Amino acid sequence: MFENFDQARDYVREHGIRMIDLKFCDLWGRWRHLTLAASEFTDDFMEQGVGFDGSSIGLKNVKAGDMVLVPDLSTGFMDPFWEAPTLSFICSTREADTKAIFARDPRNIAVRAEEVLRESGIADESLWGPEFEFYVFDSVAYENDVNRAGYRVDSCEADWHSADGGQGYYIPPHGGYHAIPPKDRLYNLRSQIALHLEAMGVAVKYHHHEVGGPGQSEIEIPLAGLVRSGDVTMIAKYVAKMTAHARGQTVTFMPKPLYGEAGNGMHFHQTLFKDGRNLFYDAAGYGGLSQIALYYIGGLLKHGPALLALVSPSTNSYRRLVPGFEAPVNLFFSVGNRSAAIRVPKYATTSASKRIEFRPPDATCNVYLALAAQLLAGLDGILNEIDPTAEGFGPIDANVFAWNEEERSAIKGLPTSLDEALRALEADHEFLLRGGVFDEGMLADWIDHKRHHEEYAVRTRPHPYEVALYFDV
Repeated sequence: MFENFDQARDYVREHGIRMIDLKFCDLWGRWRHLTLAASEFTDDFMEQGVGFDGSSIGLKNVKAGDMVLVPDLSTGFMDPFWEAPTLSFICSTREADTKAIFARDPRNIAVRAEEVLRESGIADESLWGPEFEFYVFDSVAYENDVNRAGYRVDSCEADWHSADGGQGYYIPPHGGYHAIPPKDRLYNLRSQIALHLEAMGVAVKYHHHEVGGPGQSEIEIPLAGLVRSGDVTMIAKYVAKMTAHARGQTVTFMPKPLYGEAGNGMHFHQTLFKDGRNLFYDAAGYGGLSQIALYYIGGLLKHGPALLALVSPSTNSYRRLVPGFEAPVNLFFSVGNRSAAIRVPKYATTSASKRIEFRPPDATCNVYLALAAQLLAGLDGILNEIDPTAEGFGPIDANVFAWNEEERSAIKGLPTSLDEALRALEADHEFLLRGGVFDEGMLADWIDHKRHHEEYAVRTRPHPYEVALYFDV
């Protein structure tokens, strides 16, 4: 939005801005914020930043937690959800004493990944298009106590309300794809989300009801650079939640909020450019893909199990990654096959549009880390000429779920649990260290937290369904 501080300061004065909101990403992928009075938005602030405790959000240890926030002026946008006129910025986190950019700042890791790509000489730009799938519910309740555990969500669209009486417009299980009003009751909400995003400088391609009957929606954006795509993802999640909240509803991006229904993924469309030319395009290649694209696919799939610890990093991720729901469970690539880990969209046929889609990720990831990790895996595939066909990754254009067990066993599978993915990351992470993008200590901290605070915490709790299965044993 702004090229320099003078432009930002003038905007604040001319538009009567009262608050400056500073948003930044913690290690686990959630936005945090700190708000200044507009009078504090000065040259000195831009030089010194504002202090905060990085140890409280996973960025540093408690012995040396002091850090500062400095806004990236180019990310400025008006926040429509505040009563006082508020200008918001996405920030970088810096060392409190030297003001140097903090190496483990997730957004800085994404910045560094793009630098490593350019330094390789292979490409000067990567373009990304994350898809945003989410459920809209009218209410949510959950509890986890020593003697009680459970959750309950509700949606006015759900056909479980069909016996309650009403107008009869409900969406059956798996019946929500492109549903039209009056069955689709969320079209105004999605349009309002899209309008907010466009007012904040985020282009929207389209929105629609997704497969999940009780309230699943999707919004898709055009391709953009790596860091910009990370920023837009954080903005889109914030706007979706806040817009629904203002209407008395609630949004969740968790991968599998409903048993037996479609899950929420965050598929990443991606491609590389150099000197304005799409490096993934070759009209004569399989699916219109170049050799560079195939090597990139080889890197993504070879490192796929390790990648899942960063792109699908929750226990709930593996409730979604199960057969039968168009969610990928196998390491192969294909044109148009939605059960593949990598799909080559059939409709992307031109040099300008040719790309691949990596389908395992979901929105429980830290999007900056997920973007950086995918790029490094693909780059490793190019540099080491990893042939996906020689590695046993296809292409496979058949319906693998129609194959017999012996045929399916020849296909390499994705991890089926967070623990399995974390073990894969422990064994395979050298590709993430290229150019100092990630570091061993940060990855060790990530694995330790995920294993002991999430995987172990879920694994050691009795599940409500276990009571039904085993109580009378």
